[in-house]
Amino acid sequence: MIIWIASYPKSGNTWLRSLLSTYYFTKDGNFSFQILNNIKSFPSSSYFEKYSDNFSEPESTAKYWISEQRSINLDKRIKFLKTHNALCKIDGYSFTDENNSIGAIHIVRDPRNVLTSLSNHYQIKKLDALEFMLQEQKAIVEKKDNRYLGFNPLFSWSMHEKSWSECKKFPVLTIRYEDLQLETFVTLKKVISFISKLTNKKNSFQREKAKKTISSCEFNKLKKMENELGFNEAISSKLTGEKIKFFNLGKDNNYKKLLEKDLIEKMNFLFKEQIKKYEY
Repeated sequence: MIIWIASYPKSGNTWLRSLLSTYYFTKDGNFSFQILNNIKSFPSSSYFEKYSDNFSEPESTAKYWISEQRSINLDKRIKFLKTHNALCKIDGYSFTDENNSIGAIHIVRDPRNVLTSLSNHYQIKKLDALEFMLQEQKAIVEKKDNRYLGFNPLFSWSMHEKSWSECKKFPVLTIRYEDLQLETFVTLKKVISFISKLTNKKNSFQREKAKKTISSCEFNKLKKMENELGFNEAISSKLTGEKIKFFNLGKDNNYKKLLEKDLIEKMNFLFKEQIKKYEY
């Protein structure tokens, strides 16, 4: 059965994935980029290349979401999967269901800081990043050999947040990125306790391993590792072709210093429901 690590893009998914892969899939709590392979991304093109369909429309692979998850679950083991998908239906096809998923950890981040991170990640203007977040039919699409093999429907930022936080199909633990940042140990322990409950595991929380995991996944260490080794999940600039740094600002990503006052006020109005809900 699947446990999802779900978030809107640039909301801390990779960091939580790093922490969980290090805690669960290493003996010593030492992180490496290779460890991330234990928590794959879904739906990605690798799951759909085998089909003979033309996949002529971006949403064409949606009909195989559930069948691919059934295949993933054939060995009846617990699997973590990362996703940026909204919890949705496309053309009547559900992204997942209670027969394939037992729960999710949903990460939410202050939308004003999401905007600054999106602007850097996609090398777009801040107003274009806001438009990105407001589009109700927004999706990340990957095309290979004239076939749409990767399709991640995001919807708007607000719709994405509600789709996961208000899920009724299975248990969802929603955590704030800011809590993971400011109270990493406490928040990671909360996540691991949630996973233990989902999986009926009675193993005691490994305090020392968690502490070592957190230390090895510190932002500056991940940034240094990317600088030295590169990071294959970083995207390339359309202008220069060079890789855009994935681990960019960390705690220095502060919208109060990076956004103009009128843009902040506009976002405060547009996202006032979630800002109040998450006490931002």
